Amino acid sequence: MERNGIKQRKNSWQDGVLGTNCPIRPNSNYTYKFQAKDQIGTYTYFPSTSLHKAAGGFGGLHVYHRSVIPVPYPYPDGDFTLLIGDWYKTNHKVLRESLDSGKSLAFPDGLLINGQAHTTINGDQGKTYMFRISNVGLSTSINFRIQGHTLKLVEIEGSHIVQNTYDTLDVHVGQSAAMLVTLNQPPKDYYIVASTRFSRKVRVATAVLHYSNSKSPASGPLPSSPIYQYHWSVKQARTYRWNLTANAARPNPQGSYHYGKITPTKTIVLSNSAPLINGKLCYAVNKVSYVNPDTPLKLADYFNIPGIYSVDSIQSIPSDNTPTSIATSVVPTSLHDFIEVIFQNNENTMQSWHLDGYDFWVVGYGFGQWTPAKRRTYNLVDALTRHTAQVYPNGWTTILVSLDNQGIWNLRSAIWERQYLGQQI
Repeated sequence: MERNGIKQRKNSWQDGVLGTNCPIRPNSNYTYKFQAKDQIGTYTYFPSTSLHKAAGGFGGLHVYHRSVIPVPYPYPDGDFTLLIGDWYKTNHKVLRESLDSGKSLAFPDGLLINGQAHTTINGDQGKTYMFRISNVGLSTSINFRIQGHTLKLVEIEGSHIVQNTYDTLDVHVGQSAAMLVTLNQPPKDYYIVASTRFSRKVRVATAVLHYSNSKSPASGPLPSSPIYQYHWSVKQARTYRWNLTANAARPNPQGSYHYGKITPTKTIVLSNSAPLINGKLCYAVNKVSYVNPDTPLKLADYFNIPGIYSVDSIQSIPSDNTPTSIATSVVPTSLHDFIEVIFQNNENTMQSWHLDGYDFWVVGYGFGQWTPAKRRTYNLVDALTRHTAQVYPNGWTTILVSLDNQGIWNLRSAIWERQYLGQQI
């Protein structure tokens, strides 16, 4: 069971993914023990083996601040969790068989909010509530909005951010965000809407925001999603800024860590692709498609078992001359390294990348090929930290990571078909 975004300080063997954990056998149980240290925020959990995530089993996981650490907003009058994701009517075992046969998954059949086609959120007029939104789907970016109400964004995956107000919000696969919503409209019911983004077919899910003194049901047209596509989404993502004076989980302000003044010890460029290997669809990182070994990497590392994984199968810079291959790829790094990672997406599809064990600074987005000259566009002052970053079609995203958490950690596509078929290291 993966706790998406929980750092698992110095205990990667409790990380809940293949490679660090043995899978939990049928008709048995396992107790995870972990400490939510130096974290606050909105996270999720889900089953990480096979395609079990497609069957559900996910939930919200909130880490609240200690009483001695203030938060940069008034305490809300309530706290609502909305788990939004695409959904397939097909059984997860059939979906897995389709992927095993080399076929990509079809477009999802719909969207669900908290696992339901219809749900109601109850609140009192004049009060302010925290809405915690997570995209728990397999493949599809979503846009979220509430009819007649604005969304004051206050936290993203453990980062207190500059509190901008939005009408709609893009949330990509694996991402979470928390926003304050004030019920300041006439007493009636209002639509809560989520819809797929960047897709020819548009799937829509609705819920109802019910004022306790409501005099009429939700009515009128649904609030529309943004007309504009990728460039609009990039511009919105660039408005997310670290609140440099907020404390987050620690007594010292977030801005006291001057990440932008640290020279990276290593640069790694990771390029995703979708090759055919032995006639079957695979997904790859720098032309290497990952396969899970029978022996967990953590055990192989601890007991010095040779031949389980390879530390030289994947290049730190992609090359067109490298043949496509299959391997259990491990990228070696050193404790306290400070690395620059560029996700290069040369496909015409959205990507979403997640790193276990860490959060990272998302310092740059762009289109086309990344080059060292792109560093001039980085935000080296107040980029937020998070655990999952989107990469736009035919574009790139750069993150900076402080490797202060010793262990073996999974870096993967949050789009589950791609993770399952090899887009991970």
